[in-house]
Amino acid sequence: MVNLKSKIDIEGIKKAGKIVNKVLNELSAMTKPGMKTIEYDAVAEKEALSAGAVPAFKGYNGFPYSVCVSVNEEVVHGFPSQRKLREGDIVSLDYGIYYDGYYADAAVTVPVGNVSSSALNLIEITKEALNIGISKAVCGNKINDISSAIENFVTKNKYSVVKDFVGHGVGFKLHEDPQVPNYYIEANDVQIKNGMVLAIEPMVNEFSYKVKIKENRWTVVTKDKGLSAHFEHTVAITNDGLEILT
Repeated sequence: MVNLKSKIDIEGIKKAGKIVNKVLNELSAMTKPGMKTIEYDAVAEKEALSAGAVPAFKGYNGFPYSVCVSVNEEVVHGFPSQRKLREGDIVSLDYGIYYDGYYADAAVTVPVGNVSSSALNLIEITKEALNIGISKAVCGNKINDISSAIENFVTKNKYSVVKDFVGHGVGFKLHEDPQVPNYYIEANDVQIKNGMVLAIEPMVNEFSYKVKIKENRWTVVTKDKGLSAHFEHTVAITNDGLEILT
C-alpha cells in the first residue's frame, strides 16, 4: 500500500533530508586518496547524533554501519572498513537518517583524486539519469515514466541499469511502497499522486547489469568487475509540483 504524505509530513521529511544533504556534502568533501573508508562511518554517525537524528541504516535488517560505502565495482551496501582509498577510485556514499518521526535517504558517487575520463563519464551519466528520472515524478505520470526515462538515457549512453535493486517510497519507513525500478516493467503502472514521497536512485554499471552479493551477505558487486555509480534523492510530489527534499 502506498502511504501518501500530508504537507506537514513532507515538511518533516524535508527537515530530515536537510541533515542527510549536509552530511553527504561533508563526506564527499573529506574524500581523498589514503583515507580509510571507516572514517566515513565515524563522521556519518557523529553528525546524525549531534543533529538529534538516528542513522537509519545501522541495525536495519542487521546492517552494521551508519553509511554504505561502495568502491569501484561495489554497487550498493558496501561496508566501511580499513580499506584505503586510492587515486583513481570512485566511491558511492548512501546515507539515510530518522529524524523527529521521518526518514530521508540519498546517495552520491564521488571521484577519489584524479580519475579516468571513463569513470568520470559514468558518474556524470548516472547523476544526469537521476535528474531525468526526477523530472518525470509529477502527478498524472506513472512510476513507469520514471523507470523508462532512466533506462532509455542510460542505455543510450552505452551503460546498463542494475535490475536487482530499485528505488522506493520513503518517509514513515525507510522502505515503503511503491518500488521505483530503473528499468521499464509493463505491470508497474502505479499512478503518481499528490503526497507521494519517493527515493529515486539509479545504479548504473559500466558494462553488464548483472550483479552478485559478496560473502558478507550485504555488499553488491558487478559480476564482471566493471565500475558502478549510484545517485539518489528523496523527492516529494504534490499538486504544486515536485520538490527535492535531500
